[in-house]
Amino acid sequence: MSAIERLAACVVDRAVISGALRDCVALHLADTVGAWVAGSRTPEGFALLRFAAPDALLSDGLAERVMRNCALARLSEIDDIHLGSCTTPGSVIIPAALTLGASIEHCATEALAAAILAGYEAVVRLGRALDGPGILHRGIWPTYVAAPFGVAAVTARLLELDEGQTAHALALALALAAPGVGRQGGAAGSRWLAMGHAARGGVVAARAAAQGVTADLKMLEGEFFPSVYGVTPQIAASDEDPGKRDAIAGVSYKPWCAARQTMAAAQGLKEIMDGGVLAADITAIEARIPSPTLRMVNHGVDPGERSAHLTSLPYQLACMALARGSMLDVSQAPASIPAETRAFMAKVTVLADDSLLQYFPRAWPARIAVKTAAGKEERLLLHIPGDPERPFGERELRGKFEGAVAPLLGHARADRLWRASVAAFGEKIVPASLLGEIEASFLAAAP
Repeated sequence: MSAIERLAACVVDRAVISGALRDCVALHLADTVGAWVAGSRTPEGFALLRFAAPDALLSDGLAERVMRNCALARLSEIDDIHLGSCTTPGSVIIPAALTLGASIEHCATEALAAAILAGYEAVVRLGRALDGPGILHRGIWPTYVAAPFGVAAVTARLLELDEGQTAHALALALALAAPGVGRQGGAAGSRWLAMGHAARGGVVAARAAAQGVTADLKMLEGEFFPSVYGVTPQIAASDEDPGKRDAIAGVSYKPWCAARQTMAAAQGLKEIMDGGVLAADITAIEARIPSPTLRMVNHGVDPGERSAHLTSLPYQLACMALARGSMLDVSQAPASIPAETRAFMAKVTVLADDSLLQYFPRAWPARIAVKTAAGKEERLLLHIPGDPERPFGERELRGKFEGAVAPLLGHARADRLWRASVAAFGEKIVPASLLGEIEASFLAAAP
């Protein structure tokens, strides 16, 4: 039996989902809904909505809807993330599951939760097998490769495909996958369209498998990945605990909007400042991070270029010190940088520290030293709030949701959407109703 066939058995598994795992799914769903709505408020989100508007979808309405909804959630940069696989599963799995579930009459709560768990499992396992943290820095985008695979798992489960059909859906999804979209930085609106299209490919793969289309079930063991991507999949990583469906429990929440590679250092600065250090007293900051992440975050910012602001460690440290309240704003890309912010960024030195590789990639750590006239304070941050080791509960996630969504929709509507999302796995769930509320909020958020 191939690795894909073993994963297919996990996808179709009908074992009862525990209450704790169900609650975990509900919180990740609510967190992703916040990212999804907030993403619609960015310039890239507006462009996607013009291209695939809720009331003017393209030829295949359902697949196009999945494409748009997954792209909006992912581009927000406040979606969840699994560090060990370097994938962001919620942004593709939850919008796909809700969009597809809404199209199925009387979609059962258990079926929707099981589909989400199957999708998380597929994305995380594939990302780990491909060494997501290692390939990212070669220009291969792990979530982009895994998106068709994960959405195929979701679709297969909701369509109630059998084990053989599900295996072929997963294999077809791998055949439709692509490694990257060009430069990771820059405005690059195309990368979000490409991500959405990758998710759409998962729907196509499962539908094709349902009609008898087949694919190579040994793609992970064969020469495809070594010859095309230069990557040899680690099959053991995809096969670990084959009967389990709890990958979602190891997925981190983001506490604010930024590249996760910047967050340990920013959290370290926050904790030092919360201890009494004032921004005005800081004379220098030295941030040490794992060498694989240095190139991605050690740069300045260009006016109006959103991705540069979200990935620049000096800029994120300046925001933490001077404008902490802005860090849940998904549209942070000012046309000009205040002189105070630029002056603070100039105090930051970012260095690679290979001693941190002992923790990476299970953790994405940072060592930060903050200098003032009174001396130096240092912190080693292995985990940040939102990681499984420093878990968020409903209270923390609700605060994040309101901070990101209320400025767009108003407090009353944001509260209603939060309640509907976090209660999504109650006895009276109607996926179409929740999806309708989310999609209506796109229009409410538009300028």
